[in-house]
Amino acid sequence: MALRVGIIGAGGIAAKLHLPELVSVAGIEVTVLAGRKQSRLDTLCRKFQVPRFSHSYEEVIADPSIDAVVIALPHPLHVKYGLMALAAGKHVHMQKPLSTSLEEAEQFVQAAEKTDKTVLCLPFVARPTLLTARDCIARGELGRISAAHARFSHGGPEVYYATIQQILEEETEEDLWFFDAQRADVGALFDMGVYSVAHLVSLLGTVRSVMARCSTVDKPTTLEDTAAAILDFECGALGVAETGWCDGARTYGFEVHGTQGKLVNPPLTSHLIKYRPSTLVDEDGGLIHEAVDCSGHANIHSHQHWFDCIQNRQQPPLSNARYARHITEILLAALESSRTNQLVTIRSRV
Repeated sequence: MALRVGIIGAGGIAAKLHLPELVSVAGIEVTVLAGRKQSRLDTLCRKFQVPRFSHSYEEVIADPSIDAVVIALPHPLHVKYGLMALAAGKHVHMQKPLSTSLEEAEQFVQAAEKTDKTVLCLPFVARPTLLTARDCIARGELGRISAAHARFSHGGPEVYYATIQQILEEETEEDLWFFDAQRADVGALFDMGVYSVAHLVSLLGTVRSVMARCSTVDKPTTLEDTAAAILDFECGALGVAETGWCDGARTYGFEVHGTQGKLVNPPLTSHLIKYRPSTLVDEDGGLIHEAVDCSGHANIHSHQHWFDCIQNRQQPPLSNARYARHITEILLAALESSRTNQLVTIRSRV
C-alpha cells in the first residue's frame, strides 16, 4: 500500500519543492493539500493530480487515512503543527528551519524522540558532495581539520517568488511574508543561513559558541538580509557561515581546510575537488588537485530519503530533530551575538 501523504501549506515551497518531489517517489501518494487561497489549491491540485484539498490544517492532520504530513508553512508555525502531527501518529517532513524558538525546538525534539514515526527536519544535507566530504574527513584524508566555510545566498524572496508565480499561475505576489517581521519573525539568517550552518554542522559536528554580525543592506524589512557567523566547533576547528538575500548571482557551496589538504564544493555545482600540497617545505610549491568521486552516495532528493527511512523504520542519520534543534540554537545565538556584540555559548549537542 502506498504511503498516503497530506501537505499543509499551499505556498511557494509546496509548489516548487514538495509537490514535484513527492509525486516522483514510487510508493507515495499525495492525497490532500491544505491552504488558505482557493486559487492556489485549484492550481496545485490540478497540476500535481492531488485528489482533495482543505482549508483546515487540523483536518488534514486528524484524518485517519493520512499516514504522513509535510509541513510547508511559514517558520513560526512549524512546531505548532509538527507537534499536532506527531500526536496524531503521523510521519513528519518538516520544512526548514525547525523553529524560531529554542523552547519550541526542545518541545519538538522531546516529542520526536518519544515516537516511532520518522521525522525529517533537514532535507538539504543528504547530498553526495556533503556526505562524501564527511567520509573524507572521517578517514583523516585532510589531516587535522582547522576550518570550514559555507555560503548559501540568493537574490531574495522577491526573486524566488518570481518563479513561484509562474508555477502558481499568479501575476503578482503582494504578500511577501518573508519581509514582515510580525509573521516571519526572522530574516535571511534563518531562511538561507540554515543551509550554511547545517552543512558545517554535518561536516564538523557540535558547535560550542558563536560570534556573528547581521545587517540589513537592501531589502524593505527590519529583519536581517545579510549575515555572517563564526562557529567554534568542539573538534577545535573554526567555521564561517555566510548568507543573505542580496546575492543576485547566487552562491551555494562549501569548503573544508585541513593540515594535509582541503575539499572544495565550487558554488552552484555538484562537484567536489580535493587539493593537497606537493611539498610541505616550499610555501610556493604547487598544489595537486583531483575530482573526488561522489558516486558512493546516491543522488536522491529529501522526499525519497524520507520515504526510505520510513520504509526502514529509522530516523534520518543527519536530517533529524536533534540536529535541527542544535542548528536552531546556533541561529538564535547568532542573532543574539549580533545584537549584543558578545560571544554566545551553545548548550545542545549532536
